Amino acid sequence: MKRADVPKGANLCEYCTGKCCRYFALPIETPETWEDFDHIRWYMMHGRVSLFVEEETWYLVVHADCKHLMDDGRCGTYVTRPGICRAYTTDECEFEDDACYEKYFESPEQIWEYAEAVLPPRPREPTTGLPVLASV
Repeated sequence: MKRADVPKGANLCEYCTGKCCRYFALPIETPETWEDFDHIRWYMMHGRVSLFVEEETWYLVVHADCKHLMDDGRCGTYVTRPGICRAYTTDECEFEDDACYEKYFESPEQIWEYAEAVLPPRPREPTTGLPVLASV
């Protein structure tokens, strides 16, 4: 269904599957070093996590349904929902949005491949020749 097909005066949320309640995205610092990318790779090893870049800002996305999202897509705690939810409007929500980002990463392997393409070669261990990261 398209936004234009929703009857005038109707609540858009009544026609949605709760897209905005199935993930959250947090801005992160732009990775610039091997260690930065290694941290991101670690985040992505923890389940349903992805990254995207929009207008040069990097976002970590955690794909997890809100525990109050009901089977019919409505909010089970609407009256006492958090301030973030109260402030959210449907004016520019992703109701019919199939987002296309500057960069989108779905796996630790993809982020590592990207790092290898944009960063200088990693320093190598003199005795083994294996790549090393800065010590933590």
